[in-house]
Amino acid sequence: MAKKLVIKVTAGADAPERCSQAFTVAAVAVASGVDVSLWLTGESAWFALPGRSAEFELPHAAPLPDLLDSLLAGGRVTLCTQCAARRDITEDDVLKGVRIAGAQVFVQESLADDTQALVY
Repeated sequence: MAKKLVIKVTAGADAPERCSQAFTVAAVAVASGVDVSLWLTGESAWFALPGRSAEFELPHAAPLPDLLDSLLAGGRVTLCTQCAARRDITEDDVLKGVRIAGAQVFVQESLADDTQALVY
């Protein structure tokens, strides 16, 4: 198993099952001791804002706020720079612990030794 896991989630409320799967896999990996970096891109960018994850609903899925809290506590959560800009989201707007970074950082993380990258 890779020692590091980079997950890019591109879906939000527009594709709830795919979104939930990404957050669930990331949270399980954190709970398993894996170094996890979750990237919020596309419609998932909204979950970088306070209260937005509480609006997400999917039957028979773990609550998104709980998954996000575990990722903020034990992993890294990054909001895509361009995705933030397209939604007028700034560093002052995001949850504590969420950073804003771009493609260069994503590529660097994804290509690091002992790293597995997944895109949902």
